[in-house]
Amino acid sequence: MRVNRISRARRRTAVGLSAVALTAGVTTAAGPAVAQTRTAPAAAAAADCSAAYKIEQKLSTGTTWTMCWHYESEAGLVLENVSYQPKGETKPIRVLTSAKLAQIHVPYDDGSVEYDDLTGFGFGQGLMEMAPGECPGGTIKTVKVPDAWDPEHPNVKGLCTTTRSRGHAYRMQGDTAGKVWQEQGKDLLVYTVNQVGWYEYMTEWRFQDDGTINMNVGATGSLSPADYDAGDGRGWPIGKGAKSYATSHSHNVFWRLNFGLDGSSKNKIEQYDSVVSPPAAGGEAPRNKTTRTKVTKELAGDAKNMRWWRVVSTAGKNKDEHARSYEFVPGATSKYPGRSFTKHDIYFTEYKKCEQFASNNIRNCGTGGGKSVDKWVNGQTLTHPVAWVNVGFHHVARDEDQQPMPVHWQGFSLAPRDVTAMNPLTPPELADQNGQVERGS
Repeated sequence: MRVNRISRARRRTAVGLSAVALTAGVTTAAGPAVAQTRTAPAAAAAADCSAAYKIEQKLSTGTTWTMCWHYESEAGLVLENVSYQPKGETKPIRVLTSAKLAQIHVPYDDGSVEYDDLTGFGFGQGLMEMAPGECPGGTIKTVKVPDAWDPEHPNVKGLCTTTRSRGHAYRMQGDTAGKVWQEQGKDLLVYTVNQVGWYEYMTEWRFQDDGTINMNVGATGSLSPADYDAGDGRGWPIGKGAKSYATSHSHNVFWRLNFGLDGSSKNKIEQYDSVVSPPAAGGEAPRNKTTRTKVTKELAGDAKNMRWWRVVSTAGKNKDEHARSYEFVPGATSKYPGRSFTKHDIYFTEYKKCEQFASNNIRNCGTGGGKSVDKWVNGQTLTHPVAWVNVGFHHVARDEDQQPMPVHWQGFSLAPRDVTAMNPLTPPELADQNGQVERGS
């Protein structure tokens, strides 16, 4: 049950606003990183967005990340025109045209309810105000929330941009024990907190100095006190004895990624599979053969052992003349088989403007257009592919979940593959060691 500190009247308002959005479409707004203002800011989608809507950070290791942002009434934070420039590159390398959450689908184990938190329960309106301590060393930007629950106060200090250390980026001992090359990695961190019911979702985008992008959603807040009624084996006892059973449920999070590698939407998709065979006659070990499959038509993909996908640029190569690409690196997931749109781990569809949300899509795609991502995989040739990533978490509550609930994270990464000719953090002393290295005897 999604009743919480927000009043029932406010809940009805949120549902009503979602109904308006069904007919009017998604509303977007951007928020400046200045004092609150009642004037509506202009939309910011171009690479030359104004300073208020631009995030640019040069990390101490020399890498610069640049992007624009705006805020949508359902999806919340949207990042656009994401570019990466490591040291040694003369200009930024475009990675993503746009990136955002595409749904948080929450079905309960007892079959009583399921929620589409983005398009059905006011995720965007639930943007939370942050205190300075929640954005250590960073900046909290003010966001003008479209269709705000309180129209008189739509401005929320709710977007944090900051930097963090992540530990070793690499470590390598040289030819002598006295020489060690090591680097402590730095990240740009961009995140918001959105309240839906008793949950508070932390939407985190982490941009590493080596070109990796990590996308995560963390659920925290409270267990709903109205859901301690799972007496049929579909819950876990919380509190004294075995009287109150918190109902188990799933969080199926979708991301929508519109790539634009090297500034072009004409990217290609490839799938790689490896098969291990017994040792050949006279061989000492099993053999492993990796094969590439070009994905030329829309795909509903399933993760398997030793299977992975990458998006490949058709417009740019690195200094070694290899096509730039980004590889999908899945995180831990519990795939939910209860709905057709959650049965697959990744989807690649041909770009269509109305296709914005993985389920309960509120855009009008016309008669027969379908309301979920699985309906959009119909054999169309991929010339402008959009990726949809589904990561599930089955939440079986525990005593430690109260109070407050520790953050449980789910997500995935995009790892650069041949974006640069060498490790972008390579120290100058090793810059000539590209390819086979010949060592003296």
